Amino acid sequence: MKAKIIITPKKAVLDPQGKTVQSALEHMGYEGVVGVHVGKYVEIDLAPGTDRAAARQALDEACHRFLSNPVIEDYKLEIE
Repeated sequence: MKAKIIITPKKAVLDPQGKTVQSALEHMGYEGVVGVHVGKYVEIDLAPGTDRAAARQALDEACHRFLSNPVIEDYKLEIE
């Protein structure tokens, strides 16, 4: 099994890196870009036989306590 975690800034939080990318895309001629949010992607390999529900609970806690900053970031956790 593999866990995939996508961490992005909350919509209300200023994202200077996203603004820089958006500006660069506009200057390069890419039209229609109205917003860019730059985040993090984390992939975690889980041991064979790992209980899916227990893994989700543990990784959800890890996302909240360590991998993301819940004050300014949101995360999406998928286990496949």
